Amino acid sequence: MNRRIISFCSSCVLIVSLFFAAVFPLSSARAFPMSEEEQEILEKSLSIVEIDREIARIEHKQQETGRSIRKLSGELAEKEGQMRISQERAGVRLRAYYMGEREDLLTALLSVNSWKDFFTVLDYYQLIMERDRDVLASYRNDLTKLNKSRKQLTALSNELEQMKDNLLKQRERVMELQRSVDGKLGASADPEHLRAMIEELTTYWENVGLHEVRRYFSALASAMMDFQDFLKDHQDSLVSENGGYVLVIREEDLNAFLHGKNKLLSNMAFIFEEGKIVATGSREGLNLRVEGHYTVENEPQNAIVFHVDRLVFNGLELPDTTRMELEKGFDLGFYPQQIVPFVKADEAVIQKGTLTVKLKLSL
Repeated sequence: MNRRIISFCSSCVLIVSLFFAAVFPLSSARAFPMSEEEQEILEKSLSIVEIDREIARIEHKQQETGRSIRKLSGELAEKEGQMRISQERAGVRLRAYYMGEREDLLTALLSVNSWKDFFTVLDYYQLIMERDRDVLASYRNDLTKLNKSRKQLTALSNELEQMKDNLLKQRERVMELQRSVDGKLGASADPEHLRAMIEELTTYWENVGLHEVRRYFSALASAMMDFQDFLKDHQDSLVSENGGYVLVIREEDLNAFLHGKNKLLSNMAFIFEEGKIVATGSREGLNLRVEGHYTVENEPQNAIVFHVDRLVFNGLELPDTTRMELEKGFDLGFYPQQIVPFVKADEAVIQKGTLTVKLKLSL
C-alpha cells in the first residue's frame, strides 16, 4: 500500500513538473543568447501585450469616468434646482432690506412704550435677522457646492477627452507594432519557431513575469516606507552643512538596508552610477533590470521621487506604459520631512557609489 502511495505521489509530481515545463518553458529557454531578430520581435510582441493591457485599463477607466460624469450631471441638475429656491429666498430677504421693511422693524423697536414690549420686539427682530442670516448662508453654501460640482464635471470631461486621445495613440502604436512583427515573421526563415517563442513569452509574462515584477516593486515600496530606519542605523550619513544638512547614501549601505527589509530583495543589487540608479535581480529564471533617477518635487509635498527610465525583463525591454504604471502604482521615493520635520529636500545628485541629497531648513 505504501509503495502504491509513493508511486502515485511521484507520478503527480512528475505530471505537475511536466505541466509547468510546458506552460512556462521561457524561464530556461532564454538561458542561451537570442539573435538580434529574435530580440526585436520578442520585445515588440511583449510591447503589444503590455500596450493592449494599457488599452484595456484606459477603456475601463473611460467607463468609470463616464458613469461619474452621468452621476455628477444628475447631482448638478438637482443642486441647480435647490440653488434657484435658495436664490429666490435670498432675493426676498435682500429686497426687504432695500425696500425698508427691516428699517420699519427697527423703528418699531425704538418706538415701544415699555421695556416688556421692547424686549418682545427685540426677540422678534433677532429671530428675523437669524432667519435671514441662515437663508443667506444657505445660499452661499449652495453656490459654493454648485461651483465645486461644475469644476469637477469640467475636470472629469477634460480627463475623459485626454483618455480618448491617449487610447487612439495607443491603438495606433499597437497596430504599427503588429505590422512590424507580421513583417518580420513573413520575412523569417523559420516563422513557426518565432511564433512559438512569442506564444511562450506571452504565456510566461502574463502568468508569472508581470506578477513577479510587481512583487519586486511592492517589496521596494514597502522598504522605502521605512527609510527613517536607515538613518537610525547610519546616523553619520546626515551631516550639518551651510545652514542645512547633507544626506549621503552609500551604495553598500543602501543594499544592506534593503536586503534586511525583505528576503526577496536579497536577490537584487543596487548600483549608483553617474546620474542614475540601476537595480538588477535574478531569481528562478526571472531576470529584472530597473534603471531610474531621482528628482526633487514639492507638490503635493516635498519629496525625493523615483522615476523609472528603463525596465528590462529577461533581456527584453518593456514599454513606457508598463514603466509609468509601475511608477505610479509603487512609490519608491522618500520624504525628508518625515525624517527631519523642519527641512526640505533641495537637490538630489547621483554619483558613482553615492546618492547625495541636499536639505535646507524650512521653518
